Amino acid sequence: MAIDLARVSLSVTDTPTRANRGLRLGGLTGLVLAVAGHTASAETLETALARAYAGNPTLNAQRAGQRATDETVNRAMSGYRPTVSGNATIGVQTTVGNQGQTRLNQTLTPGGAGLTVNQTLFNGFLTDNQTRQAESTVLQGREGLRNVEMSTLFAAAQAYMNVLADTATLELNRNNVEVLEEQLRQTRDRFNVGEVTRTDVAQAEARLAGARSQVSVAEANLRTSIATYRQVVGIEPRQLAPGRPLDRYVPSTLGAAIDIGMREHPQILAALHAVDASEAQVKIAESTLYPTVSVSGTVQKLYDQQFAHTELFDGAVTARLTVPLYQGGAEYAAIRQAKEQVGQTRIQVETFRDQVRASIVTAWGGLEAAKARVIAQQAQVQANEVALNGVREEARVGQRTTLDVLNAQQELLSARVNLITAQRDRVISSYQVVQSVGRLTTAFINVPVAQYSAKQHFDQVKDLWYGVRTPDGR
Repeated sequence: MAIDLARVSLSVTDTPTRANRGLRLGGLTGLVLAVAGHTASAETLETALARAYAGNPTLNAQRAGQRATDETVNRAMSGYRPTVSGNATIGVQTTVGNQGQTRLNQTLTPGGAGLTVNQTLFNGFLTDNQTRQAESTVLQGREGLRNVEMSTLFAAAQAYMNVLADTATLELNRNNVEVLEEQLRQTRDRFNVGEVTRTDVAQAEARLAGARSQVSVAEANLRTSIATYRQVVGIEPRQLAPGRPLDRYVPSTLGAAIDIGMREHPQILAALHAVDASEAQVKIAESTLYPTVSVSGTVQKLYDQQFAHTELFDGAVTARLTVPLYQGGAEYAAIRQAKEQVGQTRIQVETFRDQVRASIVTAWGGLEAAKARVIAQQAQVQANEVALNGVREEARVGQRTTLDVLNAQQELLSARVNLITAQRDRVISSYQVVQSVGRLTTAFINVPVAQYSAKQHFDQVKDLWYGVRTPDGR
């Protein structure tokens, strides 16, 4: 079912006549409930989601943060690689004086160049565990990025539907003003011929003033929705097409939704990766108790060190073994601390599971309630339309007062506004259910947009031994 809230705005371009002004408000509900396609130039909910996915600054900032996190793996793997340093010296040395019977007066230019290579052979598995921890952190970050993506898409869907609903509500209130203006004109004509009293005229005037006030409120709400849409999607809303619920992606039962959420929700998966990172931290702390083995090689060429025109070559290879015996107990405290943090992260996994379960149940209940509200509000609108027509006919023969007609019109307006709200909630609730189970991503709901791959950047940088340029050329 496509809920066409945008079509309400199409009717305001018509110039109402006295004969049809009273009917226009009744026709709006039919437009709101219409099932229709959209023109090729209209902005659809899917294209709005695509724009938000590609250009939302919050989501793009999260992607940049994830790219920075990718580099932690390369930094950890640097422990496997050698370090190489070069050095060079040059100077001037002047010696003047006597050495025994020899008169000294010489100037030397001592200099040299050397190269040193250090390679760690064993460091208590420190590098291994740092790499594993960094990889777990990267995977945790990817789940966090997916969670931000879902939040962004839901915010875009919500902003889209709010613009549609607020547009429809504004047009309902504007048309209500036109109906009340016609009602006031007719009441004044009847007052002039003595059919009604001044009280009836005052009641019509008061109701019209209140309707104009509601138009101002509706205009302010629409401006707020448009601003939010611009913030989330990145452009001003123009000719929005009907919004459609994601019923085909909603699990068939609440139990199935909970099972999917427990397996796939990024908050839970991110917490599990955090547990892996915490366990690696225990191993990192334990590495301080292991011996370390390293080897270093040095070569250097020296000139004019003590005598002019001399050259020396020096080369050395050194192996080093370091065995920690006692370091004040700090390393043991760090190990115990890391173990407690593992326990904390495991408890947090259960916390996130409970949160996800609660959000799924809440979203599911909201969707079921929204479906029921749409049906109930449709029935209420139909009943109020019949009641308003009856009150108008009875008022013409003197069986109803002007106030009765005004009250019936107000009840019908309220029912139509509530129907618009229920239709909006119907669409938003379906998106909320899909989000709560962890599947509100452009890939899963088939949004036509180029997919961002966090793995692509990771593969580009994980084995880089040198270079300061990022893969995008910066």
